[in-house]
This record gives sequence, C-alpha cells and structure tokens, in this order.
Amino acid sequence: MKGIVLAGGTGSRLDPLTRITNKHLLPIYDRPMVLYAIDALREAGVSELMLVTGGEHVEDFRRLLGDELTYGEQERAGGIAEALGLARGFAGGERIVVMLADNVFGRSIKPAIENFERQERGARIVLSKVEEPEHLRHLGVAELNGEKVVRIVEKPEQPPSDYAVTGLYFYDASVFEFLPSLSPSARGELEITDVNNWFVSQHTMQYDVLDGFWDDAGESIEAYYTVNDFVRAHAANKD
Repeated sequence: MKGIVLAGGTGSRLDPLTRITNKHLLPIYDRPMVLYAIDALREAGVSELMLVTGGEHVEDFRRLLGDELTYGEQERAGGIAEALGLARGFAGGERIVVMLADNVFGRSIKPAIENFERQERGARIVLSKVEEPEHLRHLGVAELNGEKVVRIVEKPEQPPSDYAVTGLYFYDASVFEFLPSLSPSARGELEITDVNNWFVSQHTMQYDVLDGFWDDAGESIEAYYTVNDFVRAHAANKD
C-alpha cells in the first residue's frame, strides 16, 4: 500500500497565520503539522509516500522533508479529490491510503490499515464520534445502518449520526477510474465526499470507528490550539 499526504488548500480558516506559510507547515507543539501525518503513516508500515501541495509551496516542503518523498504540485485549490487525481502515476495500480495533513490522531492508524488490507475491494473510511451537533455541522457526517454506510453528508444542518468522517481514506485502484467523471461542486472544487459516496453506491465502502483523539487542526483557530494542547500533553500516533 502506498501513502498520499494531501497538504494543499488556501488555509483561509487559519488566517492570518497562513498569510506567511502553508498551514501544514505551522507548528503543532514542537514540529511542523505535516510531520504528524507522515509519522502516522510510516509508523503504521506505509513507507512509500507522496505529498501533494500547491506549486508555490513545494520547495518549502522539500526543504523540510528532503527527497525522501515524491512531490505533486496542485496548480490551484481545486479540492481534495483533484489533488488525489495527481497521484495516479505514483499509485501505479496499487491500493492507497490518503491522509489530510491537518488531521492529527492520538492513537496509531495501523488497525485501520490492517483492516483495509483484509478488505477484498473498494474503499474504507475512519469515523470519529462527535457529541456536539454544532461541530458536526462543519464536517462530513456518515449515515449508518449497522455495518453499512448509507451515505455521507457534507456539513449537514441536521446531522444523520454522531459519526464524523475523518481525513483518513483508503481506496483500491478503481478510484482513479472514477475521478475523471467528477464535476465541481458549488464552490468550484472536486469533493472527496462525492468520491466516498460513489463507493457507497457501489456497496464497497466499509468503515472503522476511531478509538481515541482525533481533530482537524485546520478547521479553525480554536481547533488548531485544541490539537496543540492535546499533542503537548499526550503526544500523537501512540500504539
């Protein structure tokens, strides 16, 4: 399995911090944010990694990470799914795990990776139980029926469950056959929720429920500092 770290976007929700750098290079406790995603994948046994970011930031990441990764350049902020499409050549027909570089997990993601390795085909998402409906309204939320994902709703006014979709996704090679058929959303981007709902419609989407801390450090200034405080007190990606 190959790993793809997505570190693009404008970072507008962390303005004005992101006027001077890519949000994934901002510090979380004592290291740049992006290192937590890279460490999560490597510690779980995924060694071949590609990082996709805006073209103007590639050299910033290269100065930090060197040539140990493959780099992809996204010309504009066209959405997570568009960024994923740039990794087709790197994936080379293999299964992939995709991680958003602003997502931080308290515990190892290895169990989810092992579950996907055992999965015959399709896709897998990782869910986190979120108690606050107001928070869920800013996230992608899964509607569930037992072991089945019924649909994923983006930023729902009435959340269909308490389970938010984290920024950790697993796909077989069929994802790259579907991506060219995507149309931009109202905000002009190719949405990862549309990708996930396609796998739901194919009845090949499975899920894990996260055990432990998860948050999106890029969601808001408040979330950014929540993640900082957690990592400072407890560390991240712990077995």
